Amino acid sequence: MIEKTFLLKLKNLHTYLQTGKRIVKAVDGISFSLNQGETFCLVGESGSGKSICALSIMQLLPAGISSHPAGDIIFNWKTNDFHKDVNTLTLQEDELRQIRGARIAMIFQEPMTSLNPVFSIGEQIMEVLQLHHPDMSEEEAKKQAIEAMQQVHLPQASTRFDNYPHQLSGGQRQRVMIAMALACKPDLLIADEPTTALDVTVQAEILRLMKKLQQQNGMSILFITHDFGVVAQMAHQVGVMKQGKLVEVGLCKDVLSNPQHAYSQKLLAAVPENLSKPIKSDPERLKNQDNLVEIRDLNVWFPIRKGLFRRVVDHVRAVDRIDLDIKKGTIMALVGESGCGKTTLGRAILQLELPTAGSVKIKGKELVGLTAKELRPLRPQMQIAFQDPQSSLNPRLQIITTLTEPMLVHGIGGNDEDRIERAAKILEQVQLEREFLWRYPHEFSGGQRQRIGLARALVLNPEFIVCDEITSALDVSVQAEILQLLLEIRQQKDLTLLFITHNIAVVEYLSDEIVVMKAGKIVEQGLTDTVCSNPQQTYTQKLLEAVPRLTL
Repeated sequence: MIEKTFLLKLKNLHTYLQTGKRIVKAVDGISFSLNQGETFCLVGESGSGKSICALSIMQLLPAGISSHPAGDIIFNWKTNDFHKDVNTLTLQEDELRQIRGARIAMIFQEPMTSLNPVFSIGEQIMEVLQLHHPDMSEEEAKKQAIEAMQQVHLPQASTRFDNYPHQLSGGQRQRVMIAMALACKPDLLIADEPTTALDVTVQAEILRLMKKLQQQNGMSILFITHDFGVVAQMAHQVGVMKQGKLVEVGLCKDVLSNPQHAYSQKLLAAVPENLSKPIKSDPERLKNQDNLVEIRDLNVWFPIRKGLFRRVVDHVRAVDRIDLDIKKGTIMALVGESGCGKTTLGRAILQLELPTAGSVKIKGKELVGLTAKELRPLRPQMQIAFQDPQSSLNPRLQIITTLTEPMLVHGIGGNDEDRIERAAKILEQVQLEREFLWRYPHEFSGGQRQRIGLARALVLNPEFIVCDEITSALDVSVQAEILQLLLEIRQQKDLTLLFITHNIAVVEYLSDEIVVMKAGKIVEQGLTDTVCSNPQQTYTQKLLEAVPRLTL
């Protein structure tokens, strides 16, 4: 048997963070080894210490609030001049700079905050190359930067070179981050939720690319994720983290097929494929159900302006001649790749994005062409739960204000006490405690903030809610809770939901009907079970084939 060479070894690592007078044991005595050319997947819920572990390896935690009271991080450091095992916790800053980016690279979870907004994406990739290869010419650096962008399938890479981060979609920004990390061909790639914001097709391409580069360069990957389908596809070994501790470590097939620890069993039970299937609307009942939303020939076009006088030379057809009926009391899933127009369509239905042409009716009432004043009485009937609750909740307002202000605006509740009581009941409905009314958004986890965003949509007692990617960044256990919560609320209030997502497993579990969009148009629609089991269009088949499945 060939003995494997280790690249990274964590021995009894402790990482403590100081918040005021309190010490948080973010990483509490974990040990594991990552071999050359292999992938180690680190899984666990938010706050379990996965990212802190990665940042400890890179030594990127703020020195003033972090400490390592015990443990070692041993890295097998190879260059043209030497080959030695080093402890990254004891290296000098100049030595760490030689390792970071060149020998150990990291893909961060949130690309919008990780990319510099004042430099073009091409300049940022070039900077990485020139920093670690000072002799590289400007021309060669640009050539390699474009090649790196093409490698991660960024469309029109040479044209995109001069784009700034805000000009790209979330999935495109994530691809830029991956290109930056892979540019110097590192020995170790730390990938912190690198595919969370990506479409299933792009995710499949990125995972294939990472595996290909791993085979070509003998690269090792420390992959942090909460998607067990990705774990099944990528991992050689799996480590399950809970509250700073590694509760289970083993070969991928052993952990996924026969988890030993109760926490691992709980996580796997929460995967949509393993949840008990809800009772969906009867197909015959669906046919006879009244339409709540009727969309006819809907266009949302954005002008493309060029030249000195900024004349309109063409349009981006984000939504292009859409016809759609959404039945009352049903959950309709809207799926498709980034940039296909899903979110724009959802916003156009609610008149948050003004249509260029067409008709949108809710309960027979035409919305297109109404003024803001005319729309205001209709707003309580139709609400939206946004993708990112962190940016959609006002950080200066307590939750009590966030929930009671819409009621005050629309004249709901006789007085402040009545509105506060209503807000407390809504919080309890989304499985949060009423004491949370007096807290601020930063005091909650991502899953809790998502529930608050849902509570804000529910306080006006709407009939129709657009849910825009509300489970994309959640742990599997929290995602399962949110999905079951949505089904309960739908049952109690006879709610109609338009569920925008790229997670096909969630679609199969939750929705009654599915609509597939591509380049602003609907390419396929029908009952979820029918479309997912027998897709007719090539594009739908491609989407479903790209879904990483938890096959045991």
